[in-house]
Amino acid sequence: MASSSGTCSGSSSLLQNSGSEEDLQAVMDQRKRKRMTSNHESARRSRMRKQKHLDDLVTQVAQLRKENQQILTTVNITTQQFLSVEAENSVLRAQVGELSHRLESLNEIIELWLCVRRRGEDEVGIIMSFPTVSFP
Repeated sequence: MASSSGTCSGSSSLLQNSGSEEDLQAVMDQRKRKRMTSNHESARRSRMRKQKHLDDLVTQVAQLRKENQQILTTVNITTQQFLSVEAENSVLRAQVGELSHRLESLNEIIELWLCVRRRGEDEVGIIMSFPTVSFP
């Protein structure tokens, strides 16, 4: 009987071990499913972060392109204004040169006239014989 009870107890032990192994396998399977679910969720969150980052970059590129276009427009307008002012300055410099020359001529005439006045009226006839200078 001892062997019978030992066998019985051995069978019971095998059944317990088998049940314990099944429980262990079930726990491991549960952990595996939980880990897989967690990994899938983590991957989904990672994809969402990447997509948001990509969307943010696309928005930033659009904004930078808009700013770049505005800057180019401003540069073009400023360049046109510069060229216009430069042309106007060129005209004004030419006018300054012309007016300076005319002023020198007038100063020479005044100087000559003052000289004649100091010497007397006899020399007025000489000055009157000079051609007249007409200025617009």
